[in-house]
Amino acid sequence: MKPKIFIDGEHGTTGLQIRQRLAGRDDLDVLSIPESERRNPTLREEMLKAADIAILCLPDDAARESVAMLAGNDASRVIDTSPAHRTASDWAYGFAEMDEGQAARIAGARFVANPGCYPTGAIGLIRPLVKAGILPADYPVTVNAVSGYTGGGKQLIAQMEDEQNSAYIPSPHFLYGLTLAHKHVPEMQMHGMLDRAPLFSPSVGRFAQGMIVQLPLHLADLNGAPSLGDVHAALARHYDGQRIVEVVPLAESAQLARVDPTELHDTDGMKLFVFGTEGKGQANLVAVLDNLGKGASGAAVQNMDLMLGKEA
Repeated sequence: MKPKIFIDGEHGTTGLQIRQRLAGRDDLDVLSIPESERRNPTLREEMLKAADIAILCLPDDAARESVAMLAGNDASRVIDTSPAHRTASDWAYGFAEMDEGQAARIAGARFVANPGCYPTGAIGLIRPLVKAGILPADYPVTVNAVSGYTGGGKQLIAQMEDEQNSAYIPSPHFLYGLTLAHKHVPEMQMHGMLDRAPLFSPSVGRFAQGMIVQLPLHLADLNGAPSLGDVHAALARHYDGQRIVEVVPLAESAQLARVDPTELHDTDGMKLFVFGTEGKGQANLVAVLDNLGKGASGAAVQNMDLMLGKEA
């Protein structure tokens, strides 16, 4: 019998992407409810309980409501793409490449919290350096980032694309999260293994899909005052032997004049770069990914396949 998959919130940006990814799969039975019935709690509960895996593509409160509907049901497993459960101790964090053994934890979990797009890049850079003993857990980490506007969902897409929209945004690029209280910060701190919250400055560019996440570092303030090569080697060791995250060779990075946030659009990979000038005492670590790929729907489908035993 084919595993039953229910996308709760399939008509939103992430839900639609996941639905499209599963459309050609003949090894799954994808359950669905009409858009007109998407707020019908009885029908949603029936679908949630009928599914082998429910993928929640909902706002935080609605995701918590869906999980509550499964009280007393130990059969259905859940992947939540919202931030609601990303720091919950009883949920597996769905970044399979984060640590050796993380893919196995996801595979065996009942509840999996899909990572945020920005945190995927930030944690992908921070955690290996903390684990290697290079980045002190109390270092004053700053994370700067730019995302494609699809990360803001249907509302922001309309604001960026529809000039007749009353809230149309004409800017080519804008900063937000100016109160420094972005919902992704607790996730970055926890899974980045940091003692203090990072200072996070996100922004949006006038392109649909893509993302750059930057981690600038003063090397003299790190443990052992590492060189650019030391930092790069720590990242390369951490991701050695897996296929999703690529640590770009230092020599290749040194030849680049610019980094394009859209380079990996419509892919599920992530590239990590180490930039700087050896001997100058500074480094800028950069992650490039698709905010809707490895940063959202791609990770959700990867986690689903791990939970179904379809991906090593």
